[in-house]
Amino acid sequence: MLHVKELDYRIEGRPLFERTTLTVNKGERVGLIGPNGSGKTTLLKLISGEIHADGGEISLSRGLRVGKVAQEAPSGPESLLDTVLAADRERLALLGEAETARDPARIAEVHERLAAIEADSAPARAARILAGLGFNEAAQAGACADLSGGWRMRVALAALLFSAPDLLLLDEPTNHLDLEATLWLEGYLKSYAGTLILVSHDRDLLNRVPTRIAHLEGRRLTSYSGNYDRFERTRREHLAHQAALQTKQLAERRHIQAFVDRFRYKASKAKQAQSRLKMLARMEPIASVLESRTVTFNFPEPKALSPPLIALTKATAGYDPAARPVLADLDLRLDMDDRIALLGANGNGKSTFIKLLAGRLKPLAGRLTKSSKLKVGYFAQDQAEELDLEATPLDHMARLMPLEPPGKLRSQLGRFGFGQDKAEVAVGRLSGGEKARLLFALMSREAPQILLLDEPTNHLDVDSRQALIQAINDYQGAVVLVSHDPHLVELIADRLWLVADGTVKSFDGDLDDYRRRLPEQRRDERRRTRSKRPDGERTANKKEKRRAAAEARAAVVHLRRQVKAAEARMEKLNRKRKALEARLAEPEIYDGPTAALQELQLEHGAIKQAMAEAEEDWLNAQAALEDA
Repeated sequence: MLHVKELDYRIEGRPLFERTTLTVNKGERVGLIGPNGSGKTTLLKLISGEIHADGGEISLSRGLRVGKVAQEAPSGPESLLDTVLAADRERLALLGEAETARDPARIAEVHERLAAIEADSAPARAARILAGLGFNEAAQAGACADLSGGWRMRVALAALLFSAPDLLLLDEPTNHLDLEATLWLEGYLKSYAGTLILVSHDRDLLNRVPTRIAHLEGRRLTSYSGNYDRFERTRREHLAHQAALQTKQLAERRHIQAFVDRFRYKASKAKQAQSRLKMLARMEPIASVLESRTVTFNFPEPKALSPPLIALTKATAGYDPAARPVLADLDLRLDMDDRIALLGANGNGKSTFIKLLAGRLKPLAGRLTKSSKLKVGYFAQDQAEELDLEATPLDHMARLMPLEPPGKLRSQLGRFGFGQDKAEVAVGRLSGGEKARLLFALMSREAPQILLLDEPTNHLDVDSRQALIQAINDYQGAVVLVSHDPHLVELIADRLWLVADGTVKSFDGDLDDYRRRLPEQRRDERRRTRSKRPDGERTANKKEKRRAAAEARAAVVHLRRQVKAAEARMEKLNRKRKALEARLAEPEIYDGPTAALQELQLEHGAIKQAMAEAEEDWLNAQAALEDA
């Protein structure tokens, strides 16, 4: 389907790819990973034809439709639903032709093709995708121009998914999503019928969606079967094996060199010494294992305070005292050992609640009490826009801590990876991940007792996220987290608070419970929306009834396909498992190379894991079908 062969590409003379090769087969879901700046986004642009390579070849199957999120988000007066429907250009053209065509034969062809592409169910499919990405019925009828940039990017993603290209290219698709939309997208991509190349730093997404990982490092791509966890394990074993081989080779080279040095000028041993010199020359050196430079996160230790750090009593939060509050009836408290993640769709008030805790909003009613010595560290991704691009990290720190000596300023920057080389570089030249680390350094400069983290990982790669998780878990104060990254939430939070229905309450369950609850939550929201309509609106005309019936049929058809696809996958994996177990039962396999046996055992483990995932998909689809 896709073949990248001996690809070369340079940016301003710097080689980004050198003789890079990649093959993607039909139906594969490939996770494209690598350090920030390694060229992942550039590779997607090369595949989509936006830019052209300096050498090598990129070949695609004839007639293949390649889809990628548009660089400019939709911003016109059209409704969200119409914008998404317009992404299927064939359907749009056929519907137009159906109204103007006069030739009976052509009219028949058009209607036959419309039936084949299920044009009648298209509005229902588009509405489902928009709903999954966080747009309710009222929002779907609104204009794109009324949305902010992040929400318009969601519409662009919905349009791409609806167009269902043969090869879907996704570059950090969860950056503009909340946790709820991320969980929906994860399920959607797992059942995507086409071929997928996914660039993401979201570990859970990389574990649940891809069937293969392509690792971009050192201007080359290396392919690994399985998900991200298996890639990490296989690569770790490969690096350990490579390091052991190099150690063995270096010892052998020293031994041969010692013989040469000892007998080189001794007549009786001269020929043997020369022979060993040739052996040394022929010995291909094994490359050193060079691990990527680790990213540093290290929050200063806060001074302990008596509990509670913050207490809310019948508090109300909002922006206009004359308007309806965003949040009400807040009866909560925060202590030093709390690790809390906020759940709830965007627009429910998570950021408002964070601002209330940070002191950027005062309660409209009720009471908020806190310790007089409390210091709060607040991280919000949009704070990066407030940075002075001409100033250095050291300048920023000095402005906030004017009385502190330079040594203390550099020490705080060093906690977050800003050594001598980076501390005096203009902020405008820093990467997105480096700017995020600078914000962490600035917000924690006074050793706060509470960290309020609103989407802290948008510009961090997988390794940086892992380093952040470790640093937060080592931190001795309270943490309140808003994140679309399930992996981050699961490894940091020990309590979940749900922001919904105009208030904040403790959620009794874990993230898996919340995942299972989301479909029911969406159904309840649709029922509430319909019940609020006036009686006149509730009396739908025949056209609306037909559309609703088509939507219901389309939903059931989609679920039945998911059930069948999961059953077929389970059957296929079961055949593979039986074949592998038969091979593992053969005595001669244990007399052969250890590497071959290990590979079979790894494959067997991966198939068992895939079977468990397929079974989970089948159970979820079957449950959804029964509820429909």
